[in-house]
Amino acid sequence: MKYAVFGSAGQLGRDLCPRLDGQVVSLTRDHADLTREDEVRKTLFEIQPQAVINCAAYNFVDRAESEPDQAMAANAWAAGKLARICSELGATLVHFSSDYVFGLEADRRRPYEETDAPAPVSIYGLSKLAGEYMVRAHCARHFIIRTCGLYGVWGSGGKGGNFVETMLRLASQGKPLRVVADQYCTPSYTVDIAEATAQLMKTQAHGLYHLTNADSSTWYEFAKAIFELAGVQADLSPITSEEFGAQAQRPPYSVLSMARYGSLGLLPPRPWREALRTYLDERQAKKP
Repeated sequence: MKYAVFGSAGQLGRDLCPRLDGQVVSLTRDHADLTREDEVRKTLFEIQPQAVINCAAYNFVDRAESEPDQAMAANAWAAGKLARICSELGATLVHFSSDYVFGLEADRRRPYEETDAPAPVSIYGLSKLAGEYMVRAHCARHFIIRTCGLYGVWGSGGKGGNFVETMLRLASQGKPLRVVADQYCTPSYTVDIAEATAQLMKTQAHGLYHLTNADSSTWYEFAKAIFELAGVQADLSPITSEEFGAQAQRPPYSVLSMARYGSLGLLPPRPWREALRTYLDERQAKKP
């Protein structure tokens, strides 16, 4: 099978490309900007892929509140144009979405299933949800994968790192760290999400899926585990979302159920703490 992978230089794309069984054409913004339909169409019709994977996105959650047009252009309208092109090609489209399509149920403590009604609380979450609908409307052969709290050794290029690297960098500088303790999610290692995605694509069971590592934590608990497993001393304290004062509202609870993925006979990714330990070992091994 021939794959075209948009966002191949990002942390998820870098881990996904080597795990695909077939010919992989890696595409960055230099090759084709997803917001330019003619450019994307020309590129894909030249490649003639059987599957297109979209790892690219506008991921600036806070900035999206003041840049709604840019967020919608990249996460929604571009996804719709890509879906139409895939439909014309007869190609399967794999599109990554976010746990941020949820968030309005402040008191929820039960993992969200794919059948639960989404209710985003930020422009970013709204743009990702709109992208899901655009994909569903224009390409029947699709996998929409909602994931959460991604981190990988390559880091998130556009944002200059990931949560793990940010925590370790600030701790090394001796800075006090105040991390929110009232937002529940599941930190997810891109290697595990990449492997699970590759297995899901082999099933041809198209539709919407949740894919994260297992179990859940707050961001404060995640930070605490990072320092414990890395053997790092840090001045870490919990705070509330209100105290943190981010521009964009985050879901107070956005843990995702992977029951549908498991119903296909596939093994869901391991617990997030085990994945974090592997990540820390991997980043250490890559140091010169």
